[in-house]
Amino acid sequence: MVQVLRQYVTDPAVVEEVLDNDVPSYAVRWGGQEYVIYSLALPDREGQMWGRAGFAFFEIGNRQLAKSECRLYAINGGNDLAGMFLTKPECEAARKSLRRKDDWPDLPTPDHPWYGQYHG
Repeated sequence: MVQVLRQYVTDPAVVEEVLDNDVPSYAVRWGGQEYVIYSLALPDREGQMWGRAGFAFFEIGNRQLAKSECRLYAINGGNDLAGMFLTKPECEAARKSLRRKDDWPDLPTPDHPWYGQYHG
């Protein structure tokens, strides 16, 4: 992602991994914020750590794109999760051309169970 991100951001920031095997816990840190992906203190039913990881990835990318016209949109989900750099008009055009709303590009949120993905 960093190589593509450089097309939109002059100096992509380094994301720091915070791993504690003793607790156990896993988080990533960027921009003064820590995103906890896994911790025994957090629920993990229905794969919530995967949702938190996806949200953190897209959130960190999009925070870096704040001054760009593009955003990093999530497409698909689960094992097929991917990202696509789109402007807002390109996102709207994609949504108009895709019949299944489940296929629409979205901006992930931290909200379980769908994390911002359209479901209907």
